[in-house]
Amino acid sequence: MRIEDPKSFLRNYAGPPLRLMEVCGTHTAEISRCGLPSLLPQSIQLISGPGCPVCVTVSAYIDRLIALAHTPDTTVLTFGDLMRVPGPAGSLAGAKAAGGRVEMVYSPLDALQLAQENPRHTYIFAAVGFETTAPVYARLLDRAAQEGLQNLKLLTALKTMPAAIRWLCQNGPGPNGFLAPGHVAVITGARVFRQLAGELGVPFVIAGFTPKGLLSAVAALAALAGQPACENCYPAAVTEEGNPAAQQAVSRWFMPCDSAWRGMGVIPASGLCLRPEHAVFNAGGAQLTEDAALNSACRCAEVLTGRLSPAQCPLFGKACMPLSPQGACMVSTEGSCYHHYINHRNEVPTL
Repeated sequence: MRIEDPKSFLRNYAGPPLRLMEVCGTHTAEISRCGLPSLLPQSIQLISGPGCPVCVTVSAYIDRLIALAHTPDTTVLTFGDLMRVPGPAGSLAGAKAAGGRVEMVYSPLDALQLAQENPRHTYIFAAVGFETTAPVYARLLDRAAQEGLQNLKLLTALKTMPAAIRWLCQNGPGPNGFLAPGHVAVITGARVFRQLAGELGVPFVIAGFTPKGLLSAVAALAALAGQPACENCYPAAVTEEGNPAAQQAVSRWFMPCDSAWRGMGVIPASGLCLRPEHAVFNAGGAQLTEDAALNSACRCAEVLTGRLSPAQCPLFGKACMPLSPQGACMVSTEGSCYHHYINHRNEVPTL
C-alpha cells in the first residue's frame, strides 16, 4: 500500500483512535530523533515496545555476569550499554571498579583474539540480542570451533520477537498495529510478520530507518487499521523468505527455549539457547529468570510493554536520567526512556 503524501494523509486522518507500537530499538531512536510523533494527530499514538535487547534482559542475568566477573581466571566480555544496567547486585561497571574482570568490546569477533592470546583464561561473552544478532554469535562459534578455542563461552540471553508480540496481544489491550522491526525482518523474512498478522488479526508494516521511510510506514499502518495484513515498506533489504544462510547458521548452533523478559516474565519458546552438542561453549543463561529493579519505583516493565509512557514513571527526569539511570530503559541508547528524555518525546498511552 503506497500513500503518495503520507504527511497529508496523517494530518487529515479521521479514523478511530489508534495505538501503534514500534518494536525495534533502532526505530525508537530514529522516531524520537526526527520528531515523528509531533507530526501525528492526537488520535494516533506511537508507543515503544520491547525492542531493546538490553532493556528486556532480566536482572538475574546481570547478577550472574557480575558473579562470573569475580570468578578466578575468568573475564566477562560485553557491549557498552550492558555495562551500566543497574540491578540489586550493582552493575558490570561497578563490578569492574571493584576488581572484577569485565571488558567492553565492539564486536563478538573481538573475543577471538583474546581467547587465542590467553588459552588458559576463560572468556564469557554476554550474548544478548534478537534474531539480528544471533547469526553473529553463530559465526563467532564457527570460528571458535575451527580454531579449537574451548576457553570462549556464551552466557545466552538471546530472544526472538514473534513470541513477545504474541504476549503483548494476548495479555491486556494490545496495540492496534505494529511497526515490524526492519533489522529482524532482514533475517526472518516478511513471512513471519505476515503469519503474525493473520494469527493476531492486526496489521504489521515492516519499516526501514530513514525519517521519510518511517513516516510512510506509519501512514501505511494507519491505513491498514483493523486488517490482518502485512506490508513490506523496506523491500530494499527485506524479502519474503529472509536470509536462509543466517537462518541455517543459527539453527546449527541454537534451539528454541523458554526465556525471561523484563515486564513479561517467562515466555515459552521465546529464546535461543545453545544446543546440547555444543555444551563446551555454554556458560548457561536459560535458567536465569528473576528480575528486580535497583529502585522499586522503576517502571521499566510497564514502559517496555507499552502500558506507560516514560514520562509517567515517578523517577523519570528526577532520580532517573542518562547520567544516573535507575533502570535499563534509561541506560541503553535504544531505550525508550533515554530517547524520551533527550528528545522530549512524551506521548502518554491510553488503555
